[in-house]
Amino acid sequence: MQLFYAPDIVPPLHTLNEEESKHCIRVLRLQCGGRIHITDGRGNLFCCEITDDNPRRCTVRVVSAETGFEKLPYALTMAVAPTKNSERFEWFLEKATEVGVTAVVPLETEHSERRVFKPERGEKVVTAALKQSLKAYRPVLHPLTPFREAVLSAPEGRKFIAHCAPAQSPAGKAYLARALRPGETATVFIGPEGDFSPGEIAFALANGFEEITLGRQRLRTETAALAAVVMVSVVNG
Repeated sequence: MQLFYAPDIVPPLHTLNEEESKHCIRVLRLQCGGRIHITDGRGNLFCCEITDDNPRRCTVRVVSAETGFEKLPYALTMAVAPTKNSERFEWFLEKATEVGVTAVVPLETEHSERRVFKPERGEKVVTAALKQSLKAYRPVLHPLTPFREAVLSAPEGRKFIAHCAPAQSPAGKAYLARALRPGETATVFIGPEGDFSPGEIAFALANGFEEITLGRQRLRTETAALAAVVMVSVVNG
């Protein structure tokens, strides 16, 4: 399957933008009559036939459409502090998209190493990973969000904060893979290399968050974030 992303596709005819047209005709060497698939990133998958193989404005006709293509049986929002090295955070975006995530919220925390996040590059990484992994649901990439705002605006469902400090709650830290149940909506917060501050942890707990651990290993921010994504995926089969 050759998958293209076009959030504005409206059947029966659609013209790919210049970049996608060039990739389709010049790189893949497809011609009139050839078939490609297009997703709008909202779960719709369109099987299309090329009707005009112009490398600048390739036009296709929708032959069939499928809704809810491979929809995840859960919803997962990852709130993660961007790393000092932007490539590490982009690596996380790529891999999280491949494994399966609903939304990513870049977090601004007290110990953040990076307090500026430019979404343009991140959006391109997400789109490329979407097409490479043949996904029809595109994760939402939010702007950089202050920690307390992110806590208060977290989606309904289970809310977890992973940190390396001693547990503040009487129940202690639960291992994420054991705490989560299949089919649940979940939000997981992952801090910067300097971890969340005690005040941030206390604020999250006061607003319905549960303390979690991802295991005994000490992980980098992007590794911890991906480990959480994989755990949620495995729990949901």
